[in-house]
Amino acid sequence: MPTDMNRREFLSSAAAAATFTIVPRRVLGGAGYVAPSDKITLACVGFGTQAIREIGGILASPDVEVVAVCDVDRDGAGYLEWGKHQIRDGIRRMIDNPAWREGVSAVPGGLRVGKEIVDAFYAKWRGDEPRKGCATYVDFRELLEKEKDVTAVKVMTPDHTHAAISLAALKRGMNVIVHKPLANRVLEARAVIEAARAAKVATHFLPASEGASQKQALDMVASGAIGSLREIHNWSMRPMWPQFATVPADTPPVPAGFDWTLWLGPSLDRPYHPAYTHTNFRSWYEFGGGSIADMGHYSLWPIFQMLGLDAPVSVESSPTHVCEVKDDICVRIRNDYSFPTACTVRMRFAARGSRPALDIYWYDGGIKPAVPDELMAENGELAEEGMLFVGDAGRILGGFRSENPQLIPEAKMRAYRAANNIPEPAPPQPRQRAEQDNRPRVSPRDAAWIEAFKGGPRSYGDFLLAGPICDAVNLAAISLRLGGRRLLWDAAAARITNLPEANVYLTRDYRPGWQV
Repeated sequence: MPTDMNRREFLSSAAAAATFTIVPRRVLGGAGYVAPSDKITLACVGFGTQAIREIGGILASPDVEVVAVCDVDRDGAGYLEWGKHQIRDGIRRMIDNPAWREGVSAVPGGLRVGKEIVDAFYAKWRGDEPRKGCATYVDFRELLEKEKDVTAVKVMTPDHTHAAISLAALKRGMNVIVHKPLANRVLEARAVIEAARAAKVATHFLPASEGASQKQALDMVASGAIGSLREIHNWSMRPMWPQFATVPADTPPVPAGFDWTLWLGPSLDRPYHPAYTHTNFRSWYEFGGGSIADMGHYSLWPIFQMLGLDAPVSVESSPTHVCEVKDDICVRIRNDYSFPTACTVRMRFAARGSRPALDIYWYDGGIKPAVPDELMAENGELAEEGMLFVGDAGRILGGFRSENPQLIPEAKMRAYRAANNIPEPAPPQPRQRAEQDNRPRVSPRDAAWIEAFKGGPRSYGDFLLAGPICDAVNLAAISLRLGGRRLLWDAAAARITNLPEANVYLTRDYRPGWQV
């Protein structure tokens, strides 16, 4: 093989395919072993707490080799978590080391922790396989330039950098995995989708799913159980991170080992503040996508796919606001920089085929739809999170992702089961005792992109399916930023037609050299 030809290029060469035959080790001996030349070589860009939660199943796959990690934070100061020592204890189980970071109180995360996890996992669970240590980079551009054998990149950074990193990898012909959102600007998300189309490589959007529970509800709709579907209501208990009514005024020093300029990436310069970084980034229009981007992709992705939804024709919202006192006068803070503590969003979709026009409503911050009359008659309440399908002849109520969808009232569900020969649900069974072996297993979500990246069918989370939901979520953010204004959307022209001044928010002001 020529020395200036990397492995990815070699494997895609028809001449090489005709000349060489790679014999998997399973033929030579060693069950479950995948030859190095057959592996997906993965670089993880962004190694915060969410990346740590997800890395075990990836490391467990014999089809994947994590060869590099990248993070602008070398030492991981200031990370947040949902429960005390949740992240640390998860890592201990993952690498089978109950004493890992004993006596360290800080939440683990960042570059050095990422390398330590990868190397410790492989040493523990795959120590018989020869490998060099996991490489580390602060700048993803340097990683992409130097790591010639990397075939796939997983992007787990704050939302405002998703597009820049994805585009750089796609332009090199790499497979790309991105967490939600694909980008936090309409035009950036569209650029990523078009780059994936041009690159003709397999991609995967991590919050996507096949939506078994959503399908169950929509199958009930298709059977005529509630007549024509008119509305879908979806509510979340997010946000689970601080919300900020004002822009930070103080300027604390940048923590040692933290590259603030690289963290900003495409965004214009501003003073460092911990209110922007780590989990907090979700609160800001510049850096995040709010609760709807954080959770709405999980619940609504299957809805968009199964109903064949195009981009919405209009989006409007009702955000909460905060007041302050100035010169003994109570005044409302005019906030176009951070997401509200709670909101509702209404997205309208045009009729398509036999499906009539549809409205999807999103609620967060503790707001929920009104309790349906059918539930109120049974003295019922709406759960903290849920999904409600409203037809012109009935309603279906389920969990946040439509788990266990039920016609309401209960008598209607019993009649539906009887008419369709559906048995009564079995009572819940006691939980089985966990296996003693705490080695991570490959999740079905990871299995989907692994199969696609190895040449199988495109995954259910392929970027080319993401256009309509990306438009919807990012338009919701613009409506909220404008105090709830209704936006009329021309998807073909990529223009807001009723408020021309709002089109500036379809993109951002870029730092020189970072334009998308």
